[in-house]
Amino acid sequence: MSDRRIALVPPRYGPDVVGGAELVLREVAHGLTARGWQVDVLTTCARDHYTWANHYPAATTDDQGVRVQRFKVVNDTSGADRAALLRTMALGGSPTLAQQESWMNDGLRVPDLFHALLDTAEQYRAIVVSPYLFWTSFAGGLVAPERTILRPCLHDEPEARFEVFEPLVTGVAKLWLNTQPEADLLDQIWPAHAPAEVLGEGVPVPEVYDPAGFRARHGLSDRPFALYGGRREGAKNWDALLDGFVAAIRKEDLDLDLVTFGVGDVHVPPDVEGRIIDLGLLSDRDKDDAFAAAAVYLQPSAMESFSRTVMEAWLAGTPVIANAASAVVAWHCDRSGAGLTYDDNTELEQCLRFVAEAPDEAAALAGPGRQYVLDHYTWPDTLSRMEASLEAMP
Repeated sequence: MSDRRIALVPPRYGPDVVGGAELVLREVAHGLTARGWQVDVLTTCARDHYTWANHYPAATTDDQGVRVQRFKVVNDTSGADRAALLRTMALGGSPTLAQQESWMNDGLRVPDLFHALLDTAEQYRAIVVSPYLFWTSFAGGLVAPERTILRPCLHDEPEARFEVFEPLVTGVAKLWLNTQPEADLLDQIWPAHAPAEVLGEGVPVPEVYDPAGFRARHGLSDRPFALYGGRREGAKNWDALLDGFVAAIRKEDLDLDLVTFGVGDVHVPPDVEGRIIDLGLLSDRDKDDAFAAAAVYLQPSAMESFSRTVMEAWLAGTPVIANAASAVVAWHCDRSGAGLTYDDNTELEQCLRFVAEAPDEAAALAGPGRQYVLDHYTWPDTLSRMEASLEAMP
């Protein structure tokens, strides 16, 4: 075993992969490499988490000093077991352990990655798997649990209570958590969990912002806009956000557009075309400038273990409106004083009207947000906490 060699095992990896957990592990890989660690990434050939199609070649490549090994996804099951489990849950039933095991194996599997870990696990000081929900973490995390760190990115969702995850959550060497609310949820669901540490995440701090250039590059009008970025899908409450925003602007006196970027379809009702603008995938520079140009950032997801985009908004001096159902984001908003939360569409509309009708007060609300991020979530401090945790491994 090398004292400074570690493996990171995300389900996807790459500069064009959209996903918070995956993005963070890539930054961890680069950050620890720069600090003298030998970092191997073992991951799949997939880029898209909807299809899990093999996009990248199965090969070993170099990513700025990080050794990346990709293995082909096997996705040849019918999906019947997953559908049956969902029907059981929809009817209020609790899936049996056998159903959960079938569910886990009725989808993407990466047997070559599993076998590679079997062959090489003893070479690593630590094997970091993340997030908990995927086969790569479930199977990879049980190869050498005594040297495995689970970074679960835990959400309050039914799957988090599946018995099938008990060996992973209780049997690994330790868990790395993002926030205190995530730690509280872990204690609630799995009181016998392995030792856990709240290490947080790091967020890159842009040197400059160009909000006017962003508007010009994308042909945006002078109307103020709310921003949403990331995965446009039900799990992130995108559809509910879109419905709530559309209902608000149909009243015809809300002077606010919605600009969105990321992956997933955006279905705009014909009567509000022009008020909801989809920019698709953006470069890192454009994303930074988008946060600075926005009047407010919207976080509708109830299932967050950290919420990086909220931090990026606050760094850019932009206030946040967030779903109160997310214990993590509500905690950030309360602790920083830089955001508003809503419980339903009526409260969402009230928050949007505040931003549109009192722009100076809304901008002032964001004031403490930047310092909150700088105080708690920069990469130098986060990487130092990770290094200390790794060095404490036996």
